[in-house]
Amino acid sequence: MAFTVVAGFSFQFLAGRSSFVARPLVHFHGIAFMAWVGLFVTQAWLATLGSVSLHRRLGWIGAGWIFVLLILGSLISIDVTQRGTAPFFFQPQHFLIANPLSAVVFAALAWTAIRFRRQTDWHVRLHICAMTAIIGPAFGRLLPMPLLIPYAFEIAGLVGLVFPIAGIIHDWRKFGRVHPAWYWGVGAFLAVIPVSHLIATSALGDAIYAAVTTGHPGAGVPGLAFPPAPIMPQ
Repeated sequence: MAFTVVAGFSFQFLAGRSSFVARPLVHFHGIAFMAWVGLFVTQAWLATLGSVSLHRRLGWIGAGWIFVLLILGSLISIDVTQRGTAPFFFQPQHFLIANPLSAVVFAALAWTAIRFRRQTDWHVRLHICAMTAIIGPAFGRLLPMPLLIPYAFEIAGLVGLVFPIAGIIHDWRKFGRVHPAWYWGVGAFLAVIPVSHLIATSALGDAIYAAVTTGHPGAGVPGLAFPPAPIMPQ
């Protein structure tokens, strides 16, 4: 999972579609989420090959860090929508609703995993599902997103299910059954797709989009239309 994140964002940079010249919020967002990936890998290593006591102490830092990710993940979605620069393969209004909702599901699953820290079978599986909820943007930088319109958001997210599916196959081969944590985690992740669409295409979605974009360039961008593709330099 960590390799996917690093590969996705590195590819974006090497392809010239992103740079380090960005406003502070973008940097804070990137540093916070990449730090979480580092913590995720460190915690997995500590729990299996390292110090379990250190794993537990770092877990409380992680609990607070989840809150930081929830806030920054929502703020960057609001900021991009206000600027009218949501990726052209997403409907801006859906982008505004779906991204924070994914962050909420991530936070709920990660905090639940911490709540079940003494039940390690639930703990590890719920953390993997939580990470799956926010890995879509990494796959979105590896997949041909413009070719996936109008299902780019759904496909980028669903591809991330490769990780829970790997866990399910592992459980089935080793224990002869699927652990119920996978059902809860994958179910919460999948719920984002219909719920985000229901909200985005409702009067509530219209009101949220209007409240966020009023007074900003994004107010001139139709919320439920796919923006035109950017003009590529000659």
